[in-house]
Amino acid sequence: MKKNKIYLLIFIFLGTFFIACEDSKEDQIEQSFDRSLVLLNWSDNIITPSYQAFQEKLNILKASVDKFKADVTQQNLDLVRSEWVNAYKSWQHVEMFNIGKAEEIYYSSKMNVYPANISRIKSNIDSEQYNLGNANNNSAQGFPALDYLLYGGISDGSKVIDRFLSQDGNKYLSYLENCVNKMISLTKTVVDDWKANKGSFVSSTENTATSSINMLTNDFIYYYEKGFRANKLGIPAGIFSSKTIPENIEGYYNGKISKVLALEALNAVHDFFVGKSFDNSKTNESFKYILKSLDTKKGEENLGEVIESKLLEAKLKVEGLDENFANQINSDKVKFLETYDAIQKVVVLLKVDMLQALNINVDYTDADGD
Repeated sequence: MKKNKIYLLIFIFLGTFFIACEDSKEDQIEQSFDRSLVLLNWSDNIITPSYQAFQEKLNILKASVDKFKADVTQQNLDLVRSEWVNAYKSWQHVEMFNIGKAEEIYYSSKMNVYPANISRIKSNIDSEQYNLGNANNNSAQGFPALDYLLYGGISDGSKVIDRFLSQDGNKYLSYLENCVNKMISLTKTVVDDWKANKGSFVSSTENTATSSINMLTNDFIYYYEKGFRANKLGIPAGIFSSKTIPENIEGYYNGKISKVLALEALNAVHDFFVGKSFDNSKTNESFKYILKSLDTKKGEENLGEVIESKLLEAKLKVEGLDENFANQINSDKVKFLETYDAIQKVVVLLKVDMLQALNINVDYTDADGD
């Protein structure tokens, strides 16, 4: 009987010891870096100016569409195309911030679901009866829809400008205008909410599943893994299917922008990881700072240094690809897959090593079999 009591006391002691160790570990993580500094840098130097720049690009795009609608010429179409590219590049800097109102209204799903649903777009244009707020139209609006309207769908040898000058030209012009107006409206909703709630974002310094750092860390990793790695490269390369799907690249109809957009996105990811301000004027507290503060090692090196190094290696791989990812897949798929593998190495470092160091749990389900 005494022996059983002794075992019970030992069990209780060990249980208390391990719980205390876990609490101590969490306290150590809490005390090893200043969460408020990270949140301030994210808010004031990265997220807010990124959204401001994106809004400006959309407004310029809107002005070019208005000019084109008033005077349908090739010159004005080229202007719209140029401003679409500029806005699309700017979008790469805000897509990862799927938090708050952006998540609530499915902002990314209405701005950049590709490939575009061409049959849906045509049906909407023909009927002139459509609601872009309907989830069924997510793949019939945003940047991919503009990609089709400005560059694609011409198979009879005519030019895109002829579509806007045809009998149904006003329908196409109206759809083009409505898509841009919807993008501006959605962005205003997100930005206004961000401005109104920026204070609560910065003041949320606790380490809980719903605190700012924990949520945005998960959103950042999710974007890198799914929005960047899978959507831009993995799906077109056939990683998750039985065959390649080159027509699923971003900016498919433009034909020269998929690499540009991927590099823009990867630069945005890198800059956010190291804490570089949107205007490139300074580098402050972010993930690299946290990992340095925690003195987290990967082998003999600091984990933050390792992750940045792998991000730069992935960038070099992307820079070596064809400007048109569809051409790259069709001509040299191995090179494309090697680029994907370089990007994948960072996924493991972020999703396993970094989250473990930060004591943050993954809050999304991985269902793509990778």
